[in-house]
Amino acid sequence: MKIAATTKDAYQLMHDGILALARAERQGIRIDTEYCQKMKTQLTRKIKHHQQKLEETNFYKRWEHIFKGKTNIYSNSQLSTLLYKHMKVAPPKTTETGEGATDEEALKQLDIPELKIVLQMRKLSKIRDTYLGSFIRETNTDGFMRPSFNLNLVRTFRSSSSDPNFQNIPKRDKESMKICRRAILPRPGHFLAEADFSSIEVMISECYHKDPTMMKYLLNKSSDMHGDMAKQIFFLPSLDKSIPAHARLRQAAKNSFVFPQFYGDYYGNNAHGLCEWMELPKGTWKGKEGFELPDGTPISSHLISNKVRSFDQFTEHMKQVEDDFWNRRFKVYNEWKRAWVAEYQRKGYLKMFTGFTCSGIMRKNEIVNYPIQGSAFHCLLKTFIRTDEIMRKEKWDTKLIGQIHDSIVMDVCPDEIEHIRGVLNKIVREELPSAWPWIIVPLEIEMDVYNVDGPWIK
Repeated sequence: MKIAATTKDAYQLMHDGILALARAERQGIRIDTEYCQKMKTQLTRKIKHHQQKLEETNFYKRWEHIFKGKTNIYSNSQLSTLLYKHMKVAPPKTTETGEGATDEEALKQLDIPELKIVLQMRKLSKIRDTYLGSFIRETNTDGFMRPSFNLNLVRTFRSSSSDPNFQNIPKRDKESMKICRRAILPRPGHFLAEADFSSIEVMISECYHKDPTMMKYLLNKSSDMHGDMAKQIFFLPSLDKSIPAHARLRQAAKNSFVFPQFYGDYYGNNAHGLCEWMELPKGTWKGKEGFELPDGTPISSHLISNKVRSFDQFTEHMKQVEDDFWNRRFKVYNEWKRAWVAEYQRKGYLKMFTGFTCSGIMRKNEIVNYPIQGSAFHCLLKTFIRTDEIMRKEKWDTKLIGQIHDSIVMDVCPDEIEHIRGVLNKIVREELPSAWPWIIVPLEIEMDVYNVDGPWIK
């Protein structure tokens, strides 16, 4: 039985993928340009309001004094100079060059009120110029924009998108997502749908490392890896994700520890992110800080009762959690990472299960993550190709219009939706494992359906 694909198989996947994506590009994505223009005007007014508010602060006046009237609130270098050289603020994290970081995560951790205004202005400006502006610029006279989907630009052999970057439309920030997706519409009488692979990169990672603990989590629907980590991190005897406070702690563990750890992050950064979820400051806690648990107890008081009294102690606690995570809970996964890095160091390249070769200079995190990310996308691409093939053969009124790494976006005829669900499930559950026997976990694809004639938001 052939387990891994060959280089010839990899070429064929790219060849077929280029053609399928080209047909999606030709179909295009319908844009409400009138809405985009109106929203750009509203955002400009909001940005001006925030700028006036910022300019009244001593923080801004000091900034202006340092740069002698050439203040640029969108300049990261100016902001870094102000914060870390003149104000002597301790950076929550540093860049690769050792400078204090000025990304959104770092600025939020500093908890300086004026920085919240700066971040809001930057966010609104990006929505206005990067997203809505590009929608207007790239929309043709027929009301459709046609972004390019590229398969030859990313080292992981994932796709990319340009003119505009359809894959970069905000999703995590709810305000940004709502404003941007409101501009994207289906054809009249249709609705938009997004078919999303569930936890695809975690699933594919298991195909590589075969960790037995991870396999138990993936096969047992009643188990909850993120819930278990939340219980360990936050000293919870039990967790019920139907309770809002517990659901929040579970999300914190998932997004600020589990996934970052899988991608190579470390406990120090995790501690910062988790404290942001808990609304806890740096320094020593008094038991009154943070959001409340279901019984009304502040989270800081709960942590103090478990002998974690400050941010520094919480960071030390996360160091122990990280050690347990890799050396006990996912020991086989950790051993695979070491072996994978050693193989790259020995050969200078790595072969993906999908037939592609990763080579060149790579950091340890890249050595471990690139094959997983690439192979996960190739499951999506193979599904996209096969769906496109069936769609054309059966002459669907539904059209494929785009993809975002682990999801397929469609402009759907309402009468065809149930048939489409069946086709996708058959491809993912039967055809993919048959074509690639190295897939040893059950893959799932979920579909979000939006309103008829409505935008790409709930």
